[in-house]
This record gives sequence, structure tokens and C-alpha cells, in this order.
Amino acid sequence: MNHPRILVNVFHPDLENSRGSIRLLQALEGSENVTVRQLYDIYPDFAVDVKTEQQLLRDHDVIVFQHPFYWYSSPSLMKEWIDRVLEQGFAFPPGVGDEMNGKTWLSVLTTGGAQDAYRSGGFNAYTMSELLRPFQRTAELAGMAWLPPIVVHGVLPEGIAGHKNITDEELAARAVEYRELLDGLQA
Repeated sequence: MNHPRILVNVFHPDLENSRGSIRLLQALEGSENVTVRQLYDIYPDFAVDVKTEQQLLRDHDVIVFQHPFYWYSSPSLMKEWIDRVLEQGFAFPPGVGDEMNGKTWLSVLTTGGAQDAYRSGGFNAYTMSELLRPFQRTAELAGMAWLPPIVVHGVLPEGIAGHKNITDEELAARAVEYRELLDGLQA
């Protein structure tokens, strides 16, 4: 039986100093059929090797985009990667660029803000679902299935006044959920 192959593209410009992203990534250690790539280490100069990245996409069934949620979007390398790699003729339009058709997109995000900040009337005024629409539309245009994202809120470093962070125990539990989801996608 062939298990789906999972590609985890990690876009974090300072992973070693992150609180949330590093814990999520550590939970994936030893996973079978999972390829983890830290794109800021691979492309510190942003010179994305489009052909290599496209081949990796062809070779995998589930594509995970793990990144912090910066200014209602992604870190800049992820935007560059999407613009270059998911190019016309490869990922779209339908009937011409069908390389991603039938694959699955999973966004795994960390935020500094608390969960209740991401709601109508909250500090950020919109829900995460609303804020992630450009990524969802990108997946849809490429013919990919969009999975509900994993969002881990409140991962700022300890000691920021007036800010409610996720506890280390809650963060560990979310990391386990992440691993279990990827394991489940392979079952």
C-alpha cells in the first residue's frame, strides 16, 4: 500500500529563536514518508531553484506550508516561493498547468496574538479563515484540496506585558496534534 508522501516546507526566518514553530517541527522528527525542508536555510539569498522545488511538489501528495503569520500573511520568502514555483503553466490554469491538481494544501501557522484576537470585533477584526483566503484561493486555482489550517496562537516569547501566551503544555499538545494529523493523512 502506498502512503501519501508529505512535504513540509518551513518558512521561518529565525527558526532557532522561535517558540512555536520549532516545537511544531520537533514533533515531526522520525516521521515516515515526511520530507521536511527549512527554506530559509536552503535559500538565504531568496534565489529559489524553481525546477528543484517543482520536482519536489511532483514527488509529494500533501504539501504543508508551516510559517509564522506575519502582518496577515507569510514571511517574504514564502511569497517569493509561491510566485516563482507555482507559476503559470505548472500550477495553473486548469487544463494547462495541472501539476498540483489533486494534491493537498495544509497551512500550519503560528501567531503572536491570542485566538480571540482573530474574530469579527476582535483586535484583528477578521477571522483566520477570512485572512487566509488568498492562500486558499491559490490552492483552489492550482486544483489542490484545502485542508482546514492548524493555527497555534499566542506563541510570543515569555514576559511580554499584557499578552496571554499559550502555555508550554498547551504548545506541546498542539505539536502532538500536528504530528497525529500528518500520521493520519498517511493512514
